[in-house]
Amino acid sequence: MSIQQLHSEEELKQYISRSGKKLLFKHSTTCPISAKAYEEFQSYLKENETDAAVVLVIEDRPVSNKIAEEFGIKHESPQIFLLDDQNVTWNTSHWKITKANITEAVAQ
Repeated sequence: MSIQQLHSEEELKQYISRSGKKLLFKHSTTCPISAKAYEEFQSYLKENETDAAVVLVIEDRPVSNKIAEEFGIKHESPQIFLLDDQNVTWNTSHWKITKANITEAVAQ
């Protein structure tokens, strides 16, 4: 399981442009809710071969802001997006980020 960390808008652009289904997780390293959601995200990835990337919202704020701007989806943290090619097909935040919800979304 490898999660790519995106530090720049260029890395974000390259990641979004990949074909197929992929997950993008916005993580706050100071938030306990985000820590729990990140555990669920990692738990999903241990059992599934899905491309995955993470953006640390405090450390890489410009990248985090770009995601909200790019997809037209209000910033929240933690927040997860499922992309199919360049389109967001599902997103959720906070306590709704669970292994079961990610599994269900990717299976759709």
